[in-house]
Amino acid sequence: MIMMDEIVLFNPGDSIGNFHDYHEAVQTAQIYQERHTESGHVVVVKSDNGAPSFDIFLAEQQLDNGQKNPSTSKRYTISKKL
Repeated sequence: MIMMDEIVLFNPGDSIGNFHDYHEAVQTAQIYQERHTESGHVVVVKSDNGAPSFDIFLAEQQLDNGQKNPSTSKRYTISKKL
């Protein structure tokens, strides 16, 4: 079975944090989720362009592909859902 990457759109300004180390990003996302249980699902995403960079977003902040203002959004690949 072949697994496809899930590409999503987020507004970079909505990021909870930006990290160059994947494990640090996951650890921070877990801590955030424990402290903000009412916030919903947290995702760690990898930027699709440039050097490896990982951001943390709330899943509910995901934008759909029909976004009216694509200049404010950026493509990411989901690395981990919490």
